[in-house]
Amino acid sequence: MANEITGQVMRIVSANLNGIRAAARKGFFDWFEHQDIDVLCIQETKAQEHQLGDPVFCPEGYHCYYHDAVKKGYSGVAIYSRVKPKKVIKGIGWSDIDNEGRYIEAQFDGLSVISLYMHSGSASDERQAVKFDFMQRFGDYMKSLRRKRREFIICGDWNIVHKEIDIKNWKGNQKNSGCLPEERQWLDELLTPEGLGYVDAFREVNKEAHQYTWWSNRGNARANNVGWRIDYQIITPNLQNTVKSASVFKDEWFSDHAPLTIDYDYEIKA
Repeated sequence: MANEITGQVMRIVSANLNGIRAAARKGFFDWFEHQDIDVLCIQETKAQEHQLGDPVFCPEGYHCYYHDAVKKGYSGVAIYSRVKPKKVIKGIGWSDIDNEGRYIEAQFDGLSVISLYMHSGSASDERQAVKFDFMQRFGDYMKSLRRKRREFIICGDWNIVHKEIDIKNWKGNQKNSGCLPEERQWLDELLTPEGLGYVDAFREVNKEAHQYTWWSNRGNARANNVGWRIDYQIITPNLQNTVKSASVFKDEWFSDHAPLTIDYDYEIKA
């Protein structure tokens, strides 16, 4: 299902906002208004939809969809789209994951865009075990997606660095969640032709070091650019040649993550 060059630009942004209301107060939606975005994938809304009645949370010209966690003030994902999707799937169908609001999918003509918020295992061994369990199931799920007759762009905070180039302190984090060998091996399986064959869209056009998307709030990490690249747009291989440009926006700070923008030579259709 190869894609023809369309001459159209589809701009997709993925942003972990670490609280959508806090990000709004920091100017995120003022920035958003001037970015010419086709699809915005948000992670960590940390809100219930009924708390987002202010028009800023449903910008003019966009169709807005939320999948909240059951627990108030926790997790949550969202998708904003200029083109109205044919279908929106809120949740992946696994109650433990869906109760935490970690997956939402917008289906267009021949294309699905997913906003994913993968677990962090840094809080405890128990949470790391939950993360490993999800990785196992989600790897099988992504294998099943490859059999579908459509393309996929899975945006989000994956909470895993892939290679040494993707983290400032490589050696010092080998035993920390997000940089564990098992986690990176899992991404290898996902992102190699001999594995599942998915593609890291950012690395198609940017091979440079120090391209991070998350910084700890401790120890002046942000000022010193001591970061991790854990936010991705992972795409099916037929989209590989449509990636035009990629950037991480760091001129303003809306959360501990930075928005990831990728332009594709692809026309999104309802």
